[in-house]
Amino acid sequence: MLSRRTFLSTTAGAIAGATILPYAARAAAGGADSFATANGTVTVHPVAHASFVMQVPGMVIYNDPVGDPAMYARFPKPDLILITHEHGDHYNADTLAALVGPNTKIIANPAVQAKMPEALAAMSTQIANGGAMMVGDMKLDAVPAYNTTEERLKYHPKGRDNGYVLTIDAMRIYIAGDTEDTPEMRALTDIDLAFVPMNLPYTMDVGAAASAVNAFKPRAVYPYHYRDSDPMEFARLVEAAGGVMVHQGPWYG
Repeated sequence: MLSRRTFLSTTAGAIAGATILPYAARAAAGGADSFATANGTVTVHPVAHASFVMQVPGMVIYNDPVGDPAMYARFPKPDLILITHEHGDHYNADTLAALVGPNTKIIANPAVQAKMPEALAAMSTQIANGGAMMVGDMKLDAVPAYNTTEERLKYHPKGRDNGYVLTIDAMRIYIAGDTEDTPEMRALTDIDLAFVPMNLPYTMDVGAAASAVNAFKPRAVYPYHYRDSDPMEFARLVEAAGGVMVHQGPWYG
């Protein structure tokens, strides 16, 4: 867990008592938030949909980078790229090839690594549900990400796709990937920051996402991957239960 949990907004300094950050002000500054760890800072830069960049102590991490590589031009080259699964809004080989640097490492589930061109596969390490590994000083755990509703099982079958829990300088960050409200998600503990999806039919609705968050109680959460859903309703449902700070990012600005 964080030893110092002060939330710092790069747009307006510390915002005491604020759960939902003003969208316009955040968008004007690129939507970045910074979170203090024991020995440094984690800065989150939303890009689009499920793609974001995190600058953490000693490392730059890209999560599910897709789309025009120009969207990433303002960021340093990635030290690490995380891929949760094979769908086109999470994995695109052409985008990856344009973004990687000579020392970039890629971590993906086995199904994605099997699809990679040879050059990308050579830079990648596969990890399956339940696996764990170290990347420098960061611990990474692969968490199952899957559908549970009968008519949605075809989208994300159990056992294939990953979510990730990253432990960075004692801060625990959960990236859910595409998933519904699973027992594994609800059983998470000591999460400082979470990224949770909510769009039908591919993941879950706003109510299920809020219910899951209210069960595992991260200290802060971003709704992401929410196209055609209402992130403000999610925030209201989470706020009503108390104990979790909701951050809004310009994913679709």
